[in-house]
Amino acid sequence: MTSVIEINKLTKMYGKARGVEDVSFTVEKGEIFGFIGPNGAGKSTTIRTILSLIYPTSGEIKIFGKDAIAESHEIAKEIGYLPSEVFYYDNMKVIDLLKYSASFYKKDCTDRIKQLAKRLNLDLNRKIDDLSYGNKKKVGIIQGLLHSPKLIILDEPTGGLDPLMQQTFFELLKEENEKGATILFSSHILSEVQKMCDRVAIIRDGKIVQVEKISVLKENNYKHIKLETKGDVPLDYFKGSGVQKLEKNHTHISFIYKGNINDLLSRVANINLQNIWIEEPSLEEIFMHFYQKED
Repeated sequence: MTSVIEINKLTKMYGKARGVEDVSFTVEKGEIFGFIGPNGAGKSTTIRTILSLIYPTSGEIKIFGKDAIAESHEIAKEIGYLPSEVFYYDNMKVIDLLKYSASFYKKDCTDRIKQLAKRLNLDLNRKIDDLSYGNKKKVGIIQGLLHSPKLIILDEPTGGLDPLMQQTFFELLKEENEKGATILFSSHILSEVQKMCDRVAIIRDGKIVQVEKISVLKENNYKHIKLETKGDVPLDYFKGSGVQKLEKNHTHISFIYKGNINDLLSRVANINLQNIWIEEPSLEEIFMHFYQKED
């Protein structure tokens, strides 16, 4: 496969403060790649460096095989970017702002703007300063997609959108992806990443913890176990290899288990049970496990 984004040993320092350190990953052509971590983990710093809005302290970034800094003006024509927060000239009408944005790409985007505004239920004739936060976010979405970019970079994109509009937004992204666009989707909302992405990079404290397919993360490595017992069972009975996040609430005991399920069932067989649940864990539970494992 062809890599659209190649990041190799990227480090960005703010004086003595850490931005990101030794970050490396690739995003392949045509994939939807998730970039996840809590606020302050280094997601936005990485994205701003990819976009040459800030410059790296060391390391290398290539976009479409080109140097992200030396050829940033050429690369920018093929990138659509939605930042986590959007700021505009308040006195402009929405349509004027979008036409101004389109002028940078030297192509007629009028029909595309109208189509996107209709999908997102946005009035193009309103002034920017009359818009709610959610409607300003819609302007940002249109601004990022109006030139049909080959690479779409999204930084916490759904803030301010109601659930119905989020669904429309995800549908738009999938349509762009089906047309060939590559998407880098940064979020701390794991359900969004789980719904949209093929692979994911997990970042913590400025460093990559893991790069993996979501399907692999959710495979049989982990199970969410919940037991309802008929009598009191001490938590110590379950402590041991493969057991994480062990919790007890009266007669209910829950934990995440990694290992041979038959070994676990042999231990459980000695308990007087009311009920047992064995489920796939959520991506969030797996994600938190990665963070706890590294502590």
